[in-house]
Amino acid sequence: MATRRLPPLRALEAFMRTVRLGSARAAAEELGLSPSALSRRIGNLEAFVGKKLFTRARQSMQLTDEGHHFYEAVAPQFEALARAVEGQSENLSLLRLRLGVLPLFGSQRLFPKLAELRQRHPLLHIDIDTGPHLEGRVGDVLDAAIILSRGPDTSLHAVRLDENKVHAIANRPTAEMLGKTPDIDRLRKQTFLVHNELPDSFVAWKRELGLDGLEPAAIDHFDSGQLMLEAAAQGLGIAIMHDDHMRRADDDRLTDLYDIEVESPYSYWFVCKPTALEERPVRLFHDWLVGAGL
Repeated sequence: MATRRLPPLRALEAFMRTVRLGSARAAAEELGLSPSALSRRIGNLEAFVGKKLFTRARQSMQLTDEGHHFYEAVAPQFEALARAVEGQSENLSLLRLRLGVLPLFGSQRLFPKLAELRQRHPLLHIDIDTGPHLEGRVGDVLDAAIILSRGPDTSLHAVRLDENKVHAIANRPTAEMLGKTPDIDRLRKQTFLVHNELPDSFVAWKRELGLDGLEPAAIDHFDSGQLMLEAAAQGLGIAIMHDDHMRRADDDRLTDLYDIEVESPYSYWFVCKPTALEERPVRLFHDWLVGAGL
């Protein structure tokens, strides 16, 4: 049987790191190489596969279409090789990820899928932090976080997980009392519930209804989406939240007002320091999260 030629593994590693970090300079620093040495390694890989994987312009390297296809084909196999070697190692140890996550995302979207992650990566264990100011603590006490944001700090590696619509959510008696058409006089008598992480959602909702001047009886602020939904169900106010939150709650006590859709200024994002993607716990979770479509 003829022996297959293996690709130059150092060159393949240089390619993978450049793609994952999004920067040839960062990849060279991680590997302890000069930019020219990194470029030579990638050039060796391109010569091996006979394809142009990157376009080069000044200090920038961008994946070509063939480079995208190559990455999508090779990345799972590269990860499988790493898992296979890891599985045969006598120095097995737990992989620990310090993850910040908002409680409602955790309960509705992350935790229902964590058994699947554990089955796929049994050595990966996660410390969960649901405290405030998650983005600011990434790279310090957190390895990564899932946040609600207009757009994360540009110094972070960020993956947008969704796009949302803002809904006003109330219990059914409140919705029946308010009727199907917005009435500013009735709405002025109501209490609105607004999440601390989503202050501009109420502004966007009012603007879409042409009610910029609406000043309700009270605005109560929460740091827990789950408690907001329960407060709305109990008739304590109208919750300004994402449609995804209401759908996943699947609570028959709740309904949305006026059957309108408002583009949310906010989305869920996965964020970490760019260099953290080369830490195995972060990379495993990142790749699983993106692939799982949470």
